[in-house]
Amino acid sequence: MHPIELSTKVIDTGIVDQPLNRVTNDITELADNLAIVESFSHSVVWDTGDGLMCFDASGAGSGIAVVDSIRTWRKAPISHLVYTHGHADHVGGSMMGMNIEGAARLLQLEDVPIHIQTDEAPWIQRTTGIALDSLRLHASGDKVSVGEIEVTLLHTPGHTPGSQCFLVENMLIAGDTLFLEGCGRTDLPGSNPEQMFESLQLLGKLDEDVIVYPGHQYSIPKCMSMGEVRNTNYVFKPKTKDAWMQWFGGA
Repeated sequence: MHPIELSTKVIDTGIVDQPLNRVTNDITELADNLAIVESFSHSVVWDTGDGLMCFDASGAGSGIAVVDSIRTWRKAPISHLVYTHGHADHVGGSMMGMNIEGAARLLQLEDVPIHIQTDEAPWIQRTTGIALDSLRLHASGDKVSVGEIEVTLLHTPGHTPGSQCFLVENMLIAGDTLFLEGCGRTDLPGSNPEQMFESLQLLGKLDEDVIVYPGHQYSIPKCMSMGEVRNTNYVFKPKTKDAWMQWFGGA
């Protein structure tokens, strides 16, 4: 099934086919101090040595289940929550008839900063009800340092106006901007296919050995090098914006 069709099916029905994008809330250690929780929107966790930095910590059904899984791996306090964009399957809240625990519920348990792109603030507030003063607003290229870990925030609009990806050492947390097969939908409110093309061009310039961790596992591998993604993902085939719009512009 095409990634767009699969994501639509899950949003509409809540049904997730195995083995793609498994919703087990199981945690898997990927490397020293790095793990991933298999919620519908995969949550990446980095133990910085100065607290846990959690990326897209929410989950289909319960963000608390994601935190419970993290606690089986590390007992360190959560120090930062970082979100790729404001759709409820990533940040929690209400969307398309779904109610998902996420950032708002986690704030009740852990009073920590929530880092987002400035352009995404109204969308996240609308989806989650989180007050503006609980959000840390960023521009593209901003850096967030926790312990010895430095995270570069890349503004990658297209799926949503304020979508962002995170570059941490040789790892790219890509959210719904880039999957290992395909990319995020550009036919939703706030989406823009022209901006998506530009964002993919930006990501495609990253070093080929950067490891891409997508927001959803619509392919068998959990991750893949950027070089492999560029060579195999059809979204990189159009070389000009005009060609891209013929493929993905919806006109």
